[in-house]
Amino acid sequence: MSYATWDHNLGGCESGFTIPDPTDWNIVWASCYGNKVTRYDARVNLARNVEPWFQTLDSPPNDSKYRCHWTAPLAIDPFDHAVYYGCQVIFKTINNGQSWTVISPDLSTGDKSRIVSSGGIIGDNLGQFYGEVVFSIAPSPIAKGLIWAGTNDGQIWVTQNGGGAWTNVTKNVTGMPAWGTVREISPGNFDAGTAYVSVDYHIMDNRDPFIYKTEDFGKTWKKISDAMPKDHPLAYAQSVAENPNRKGMVFAGTGNAFYYTMDDGAHWTQLQDGLPQSQHSWIIVPKLWHDVVVSTYGRGIYILHDITTLEQADKVPANAAAYLYEPRVGYRQARSGRADLQFMLKDASADSVKVEILSGTEVVRSMRVAGRAGLNRATWDLHYDAPERVALRTTPPDNAHIWDEPRFRGRDTRPITHWGIEGAIGTGPLATPGRYSVRLIAAGQTLTQPLEVIKDPTISSSDLDLTASTAMQVKIRNDMTQTAQIVNNLEVMRKTVEDLRKSDTTAAASKTALGELDQKMLGVELQLLSRTDLHSDDKWFVEKYRVYMNLIWFNGQVGTGAGDVAGGADYRPTDTQVQVLGDIERDLAAAKVAFDALMKTRSRVQPEDGGQARADHTAAVANCTGDG
Repeated sequence: MSYATWDHNLGGCESGFTIPDPTDWNIVWASCYGNKVTRYDARVNLARNVEPWFQTLDSPPNDSKYRCHWTAPLAIDPFDHAVYYGCQVIFKTINNGQSWTVISPDLSTGDKSRIVSSGGIIGDNLGQFYGEVVFSIAPSPIAKGLIWAGTNDGQIWVTQNGGGAWTNVTKNVTGMPAWGTVREISPGNFDAGTAYVSVDYHIMDNRDPFIYKTEDFGKTWKKISDAMPKDHPLAYAQSVAENPNRKGMVFAGTGNAFYYTMDDGAHWTQLQDGLPQSQHSWIIVPKLWHDVVVSTYGRGIYILHDITTLEQADKVPANAAAYLYEPRVGYRQARSGRADLQFMLKDASADSVKVEILSGTEVVRSMRVAGRAGLNRATWDLHYDAPERVALRTTPPDNAHIWDEPRFRGRDTRPITHWGIEGAIGTGPLATPGRYSVRLIAAGQTLTQPLEVIKDPTISSSDLDLTASTAMQVKIRNDMTQTAQIVNNLEVMRKTVEDLRKSDTTAAASKTALGELDQKMLGVELQLLSRTDLHSDDKWFVEKYRVYMNLIWFNGQVGTGAGDVAGGADYRPTDTQVQVLGDIERDLAAAKVAFDALMKTRSRVQPEDGGQARADHTAAVANCTGDG
């Protein structure tokens, strides 16, 4: 992303935390040195100061009511939407910062020898040197009222009643050295009593990584970082996060590397491709997306995209010829969407492999993708299969030299072209949020996995309205296909007639009869296409649209747009659109009746002079109808 893509001036400053509101993405909370807390609202592009006390810029910590660090922690409760802010105590607001309540005692050791001015010729009391302060706050994602807290003097606390009572569990961490900085706490995603804690001792000149885990609300702890590399000046642990989608899978960042474990720390694997060897200060694993988001020293943000293959690595049978991973959710956005599908092949496929999307038992999208040995990825754009297209084969009545044009020279068919229809002529219906399944046909196997598609919250329409939109798009797609099939049948027959009429071996009487037959077929075709359409020229606007062109533009109107037509795929079709489709379908039905009648009467059109002429005509009809 370019710098211009980001919004600026969101409050906060160069230090502290910046946290988007999980239920309203317009709101961003931020903290900053000197006891600053801001709440930004993107709707008005303004940030408001809402800190719980006055600014303490340049104030020695031993002369301040509240000691607030350079990187004072912020957290938002997933249950009651409260915001927590830490100094030596924890503050809580439930009204967007209008008022704050202190919900904890001083959680530090309160060692006065460490609560002193920064010293030096000129004091620099901006908070970066403050000791005895809260450094991490972590509400549980699964248990209301459960909050963990850690300090930069090595204290670990927990409350199970929203701050009504706090328990210091530091003494239960056997073997943990004193005076560590509790950098990050990751509450358990599967068991309420579980938490992971990273403790940093590098300012105490201990560069080893320290990560601990509890499963009983801090009564007992186990060190899980002993298998991580040591004996490096930047090996100290900075961050830790449990994967909310796989129990026992944990990520950790140190001063120079990023690691993961699949077995709660018994083994660690470094995963550094694309990451700088710098401090990995924070880790977030969004449950829905199966991504890993890492912040690094230097204000960098990195995303490890879609780790489902890593999460499911041990589910792949040994020596499996093929394996289809269960995909993460697909995302239905306005006018678009995406679902990533990943599969493994033991050996490269000689031909492309088939990937199908099913709604219930109906295949709504079929794709052919390359299959190489190892990991493969296919992307479903959330569109159903596209409509069949018209393929013109005959010479238009008004342009005898169309096949001499460079764009068609050497080709057997040409498309319908018109300004603005490029997308709508070949775009299938856009899928509704809901449950689907993915089917992989490869290496002699048929494999299936479930797929859920969720709705972008910015789409205001209900799922029922989106279902109605998709249903109408399906009808339009089917009507376009039926129209194309009729036209293409007529074009094949007319091309045969055209070739016979040009042939020197065709009797004159046959040519006359064939000409009459061609005019009848052209008459039916012109119920579906205009004469202008036959020219494959996108610059003509000279006559009324017929069924096919009306359907193409209507596909853009109801679907995802066409030319300067905005589209409407994210809304229930209007009453007018329902009526208009009915009118177009009546015209299509009339053309279908005419086509069926033509097919029933075609064999009765015979030359009257018999002999070779009759034989020529019989051969033509056989070629036209597929009877030969």
